[in-house]
Amino acid sequence: MTSDVLTPDQISAVTARVKDLMPGVRTDLEALTRIPSISAPSFDQSQVDRSAEAVAELLRAEGCEVEIVREGGAPAVIAHKAGPEGAPTVTLYAHHDVQPTGDESDWDSAPFEPTERDGRLYGRGAADDKAGVMAHIAALRAHGDDLPVGLTIFVEGEEETGSDSLGTILERHGDKLAADAIVLADSTNWAVGEPALTTTLRGLVRVVVTVRTLDHSVHSGMFGGPVPDAITALCRLMATLHHEDGSVAIEGLRSSTAAQLDYPESRLREESGMLPGTQVLGSGDLLSQLWTQPSVTVIGIDAPSVEQAANTLIASARAKVSMRIAPDEDPQAGFAALERHLREHAPWGAEVEVELEDQGPGFAAEAHGPVQDQARAAFTDAWGHEPVDIGVGGSIPFVAAFAERYPQAAILVTGVEDPDTRAHGANESLHLAEFERVCVAEALLLSRIGAMRS
Repeated sequence: MTSDVLTPDQISAVTARVKDLMPGVRTDLEALTRIPSISAPSFDQSQVDRSAEAVAELLRAEGCEVEIVREGGAPAVIAHKAGPEGAPTVTLYAHHDVQPTGDESDWDSAPFEPTERDGRLYGRGAADDKAGVMAHIAALRAHGDDLPVGLTIFVEGEEETGSDSLGTILERHGDKLAADAIVLADSTNWAVGEPALTTTLRGLVRVVVTVRTLDHSVHSGMFGGPVPDAITALCRLMATLHHEDGSVAIEGLRSSTAAQLDYPESRLREESGMLPGTQVLGSGDLLSQLWTQPSVTVIGIDAPSVEQAANTLIASARAKVSMRIAPDEDPQAGFAALERHLREHAPWGAEVEVELEDQGPGFAAEAHGPVQDQARAAFTDAWGHEPVDIGVGGSIPFVAAFAERYPQAAILVTGVEDPDTRAHGANESLHLAEFERVCVAEALLLSRIGAMRS
């Protein structure tokens, strides 16, 4: 099967149809973005329910059979629309929940009031992942009642809090989501104007480390010197996680080499916001460090704040450590290596407790096959040049869950983001011209997969 399953006229017709639809798609995206559907449990969960209902209503309006399912967590939406008899089947995934906004003073406009500036739409969830939801709906609208494939759309409601009930959803409703191809729209493109398919994802191990040196806190003037305090011990322990050059010092972790793409240090500095004098850590190929090698970060510390600090030797202190592992690393093996390192490097005989808070496997896709060929062709149609295969250093555990549940399906990891999207951060945004290309590519992908049966 070659990629030439559509004529130039067919490609042009779908492209023009999507272009005509984009004003309405944007209006609906902005309406979804105004719903503060933060799935973290300390926030108003009625807004997550409201978001699910809004997504369901959008899908009902396109003639889909729709149900909202809840299996112990936030609501997810499952919609289906039949295609021609004997046509291939496609499942499209996105999520409607979002991250907290953080300090709203860091935003240049209100996070839940979508605002356009310089061709980008700013707002929490405008990209991650309500634009993914609307890309699926745009592709559905582009075909109307003349779908070339049988189509299922699955919009999860708790991806940003770890997809805790996804396993139960896949167990109880998995037959509804089975398909020949599954498109998971929660990743990124290589750059503005340069599309990508994500073929590898790192896994995740997150732990809470507690260090104890005393059975109670004591006066630092009376006992400081010979008596160790927990905060200093914790700092020394955390410092052992890296070698002097910043590379990971935990023994026994897997690593591999990423695909070779042009990614100079200057681009890393610009995209990450590194200050001019800050040193790049580690050594060797930057993309391998970002995509296929382990990293470890102290992401939080429980200790007295500067304002509340007293002249005291603290008895215990805690830190949260996030470790990204290679795509083919077993999370349990990664946790064992991290736990062993922390216990073996306990300073001054301090007691060290390591609690596993979360873990998730990485993902390495089958990068070649008929569906993958059609996806690359659809991206080429939409952008005007071929996509590249990339890895992502972040972890999306649900991707591995789908790959395990549907081993015969072609898994495509796509996305609406670009390096300046700032997902999870202040001033998250969506590049509107890129978003249209994403919608065109997805509509053409459905056409191409449907044409494969002929």
